Amino acid sequence: MHATFYLLLATSLARFLLRHPGGARVPWIIALSAVLAVLYALPFLLPFLRSFLPSFLTGAPRGRRTAPHPSGLPHPPGLASGARPTPRRLTWLALVVVVWLVLVVLAPSFGWCAVPLFYTGLRTLPPRAALALVTVLTGCVIASQLRLAGRYDPDLILGPPAVSAIATAVFLHMRRQAVRQRALIDDLIRTRRELAATERREGTLAERQRLSMEIHDTLAQSLSSQQMLLQAADRLWDTDPAKARTHIRTAESVTERGLAEARRFVHDLAPADLADGGGLSQALRALAERESGAGLTVRFHAEGAPAVPLPDGVSSALLRIAQGALANVREHAAATTAALTLTHLDDQVVLDILDDGRGFTPAELPAGGGGPGVRGHGLPAIRARVRQLGGTLTIESAPGEGTVLSVSIPLESA
Repeated sequence: MHATFYLLLATSLARFLLRHPGGARVPWIIALSAVLAVLYALPFLLPFLRSFLPSFLTGAPRGRRTAPHPSGLPHPPGLASGARPTPRRLTWLALVVVVWLVLVVLAPSFGWCAVPLFYTGLRTLPPRAALALVTVLTGCVIASQLRLAGRYDPDLILGPPAVSAIATAVFLHMRRQAVRQRALIDDLIRTRRELAATERREGTLAERQRLSMEIHDTLAQSLSSQQMLLQAADRLWDTDPAKARTHIRTAESVTERGLAEARRFVHDLAPADLADGGGLSQALRALAERESGAGLTVRFHAEGAPAVPLPDGVSSALLRIAQGALANVREHAAATTAALTLTHLDDQVVLDILDDGRGFTPAELPAGGGGPGVRGHGLPAIRARVRQLGGTLTIESAPGEGTVLSVSIPLESA
């Protein structure tokens, strides 16, 4: 559109010079054409002249820039800030229109330069003011063309309004489309930011849950075992020093293993029992041997062999589940025997933990996890680990009849 304006301006000047060579108005027409060309180009020259001209000419203080759109895309024409045009912008538009009107009065051939000015007014002014300006410019074009023709011509009366109506309709449609597109982009950016914030919150909660489960299954259980052994040693210190020292040495061993777990936990490595390379069966067997004693006997039994090595995540989760379940048995069930059974099937691996303790009613368990005789993070942690692996958790128990906890993990999802 800007190129069209300068093309029409140059064409009108050339036509006037060809028809009126050496006329008295020629210097004025050339001078006014140059002024109009410079005035029209002034908004585009300002970015280059801003560092040289005083701020009152540029319309903005030095160093001040229009805030970019959040999407990083340029603002649509006429909608750069969504605010009313500034007085300097209105003054510039008024000067352009006045100089053009003077040219049209002196040389009617400059009338069609109004078409690009339609868009300039529509981009600069509010809709009503812009439509009024377009109407005035259209009337001036009709008058100039009738004056140039020297006779009445219906085409000259109907043509300019048709051109101005088409130009206005096209611009308004484009502006509505630009506003609608900008709103969609804003919604997309806002939704993307909200989604990112939600993902960060969910990631934080998942990490906190993971940390709580890891602490419960490692450090908390180690500290609980140490406490029980030290209490037993304290009771036997005077009556049976040898057995008390045995408890202390066992507590020292538990402390050493807990320290190793803590270090691996800090570095987010596999459980210490799995780091030896013996696999899940060996780790569960070592866990059963370690948990046996102090009134509780734990046995381990494995059925079948894995067709392929279990993923590290599955092995680690099943070992943590066994640790948490045995911690519940030791602390709450008052059981004398417990059993770990690991079964390898073609498409899944199953871990069963059973005890002969006091039992409870599974239906009375709240949705959050714990129930009668169950506290802390034991069952909630087990449920969370099973859910993360896409498995199923089954609890069978009754008061006075012990408990069977069964975890099934499909190998396809793992």
